[in-house]
Amino acid sequence: MAVPLADGKSALRRQLMLGAVGAALTGGSAFAQVPAPSPSSTVGDFPNRPIRMIVTFPPGGSADAVVRLMVPRLNEKLGQPLVVDNRPGAGGNVGLALVAKTPADGYTLGLGAAGALTANASLYAQMPFDPVKDFKPVGMVAATPFVIVGHPSLPARTQRELIALAKAKPGTLSIGHGGNGTAMHLSAALFAQMADVKLVEVPYRGSGPAALDTMAGQIQLALVDLQASLQQIRAGKLIAFAVTSAQRVQMLPEVPSVAEAGLPGYDSTGWFGVVAPAGTPAPIVARLNAEINAALGDEQIKAAMRNLGAEPAPSSTDAFEAYIQSETKKWAKVIQTAHIRLD
Repeated sequence: MAVPLADGKSALRRQLMLGAVGAALTGGSAFAQVPAPSPSSTVGDFPNRPIRMIVTFPPGGSADAVVRLMVPRLNEKLGQPLVVDNRPGAGGNVGLALVAKTPADGYTLGLGAAGALTANASLYAQMPFDPVKDFKPVGMVAATPFVIVGHPSLPARTQRELIALAKAKPGTLSIGHGGNGTAMHLSAALFAQMADVKLVEVPYRGSGPAALDTMAGQIQLALVDLQASLQQIRAGKLIAFAVTSAQRVQMLPEVPSVAEAGLPGYDSTGWFGVVAPAGTPAPIVARLNAEINAALGDEQIKAAMRNLGAEPAPSSTDAFEAYIQSETKKWAKVIQTAHIRLD
């Protein structure tokens, strides 16, 4: 979802500080050293101090790694350091709750994902924030397609054969995923609903263990991220039936999408996007969106992201906001049909 970047000759851009600085890849504890807001801080001179990026995932995960790939470029273009503050917990709710309570001035942002920004409202009876009213979407960052894999002993080599097998033996095939309420869990539920099959879902703590148990024959299937399974797929230790994105992916060009392989309309990926507190001035949101999109257009950054199994996904703020709204409705229906709850 590419968008045109902001006009480099605008009044806002002329007033920005363009001094390049080194990358700031410190955690939350270091953020206490960031200076307090300047009384003279205005939209016109944004940013004139460091920007805090609350990442709702732990250090070392794919979302964290994707952000850190962009940090040096954003530091240079914004003229201030972007300070990464990892605040995982409750499927992203912990970190985004902090963002929702901060001043709407552009100096605290959140990197949220499909869970906290769309599905969690249906998974939890109570939320610490309103995903619609408390945030202003800034822009999508990356999408992480998943892949449906199986043990080589399965008497199926295509998605159609797999669905036929599942229908012939309802409730006997097990499918692992990355944990209850995760995007992988919901993707597996959507697959079962659209294919009209009954699978035994087995939650794991992440993609890695699910892929390993599938390879060992402990479970027959798994819906996992690409990084957790790519090596085993290429080595023939796992069968790749389909990827969950709407189109094929560069890392597995020979593997069809679920939609292409027989379930038209299926489209499910993990994704990360940046949000700001509701009420953040539109010129600041536009500035941040433009620089994020520019970073995502950098060829080195794109290649590095793809090596992590993530696909750069630049967007306009309006497109990202519309996507969040459509995904919220989509997953609410899936969750209700599958009777999934996390509390």
